[in-house]
Amino acid sequence: MSAFISLTKNGDTQRFACKEVTTIGRDAASDIALDDTLVSRRHAMICRLQGDAYYLIDEGSSNGSHLNAKRIALPTLLNHGDQITIGALSLGFEQARSDKAPERSTDMRVTTIIAAPKVEIVQTAILVADIRGFTRMSESMPVRALTELMNEWFRAATGCIKERHGIVDKFLGDCVYARWETEIDAARSVLRAIDAVCQLNQISEHLNATHPELPQTFGIGAGINFGIAAIGTDQGRTAIGDAVNLTFRLQEQTKRLGKNILMAEAAYKLLPAPSWSGREQSVTVSGKTRAVSVCGYSFEEAQKLTRIGEDTQRG
Repeated sequence: MSAFISLTKNGDTQRFACKEVTTIGRDAASDIALDDTLVSRRHAMICRLQGDAYYLIDEGSSNGSHLNAKRIALPTLLNHGDQITIGALSLGFEQARSDKAPERSTDMRVTTIIAAPKVEIVQTAILVADIRGFTRMSESMPVRALTELMNEWFRAATGCIKERHGIVDKFLGDCVYARWETEIDAARSVLRAIDAVCQLNQISEHLNATHPELPQTFGIGAGINFGIAAIGTDQGRTAIGDAVNLTFRLQEQTKRLGKNILMAEAAYKLLPAPSWSGREQSVTVSGKTRAVSVCGYSFEEAQKLTRIGEDTQRG
């Protein structure tokens, strides 16, 4: 669905159609050029990630970008009627909505699928990656430095997933949720998710090397799963369902089990048996009445999995 930014100044209102990437700043080349000394040359952008999900991203500006009067440090999902403040100017976000479309949820960890007119059921590999210790980091870093760091991370993460033919479904705070839809080669979709999380770890290591001022090591933990998901239950084409919920729970469990990656049985059993046989363990997760079988891996072990899987598929 189309989205617009409205800007009212001196009684005149301008409307700008949102593109895949809409730039906002004092630079005359910006898609929305703002003549205000409080606005940085490259101040912010609005990105369309997938479906009709638009995110506001600050570019590490001096005075920050505010959404509904709150300064943002992370890419933040926009909803119809939101007010964006850039410098001394107010911009409204407008997005047409179906009368039957439910409100978008900011919490993917739900178990109910709301009936919608055009629900699509897909098979998909699911990746949920979370930044470790983000709360402590955010409390000890200046907001501008934190914003610049997080934008660098999320841009690199988005590129990494798209390069591996994945879909960035949502950013949820310091967490990225991505998926690889498939109808035929389920194993390849899981291998791509594994390869993506290994690259996300490489990106994290690069940030540690280039940002010596960080108060702690920048690192991630991830859950990977494979299963059925429903798409079309909300305006942003987010995929939801039990398989997605479990992936979020596994990401949380990596902290307790001391693993970089936890894979659900539906995912790891798509890989060659020697890569998981004898490594399985049962864990109890919130929302499940029975324990679930998982395999835990370090990033180094996961990188070997991608090579083994690719060799198997070529063979």
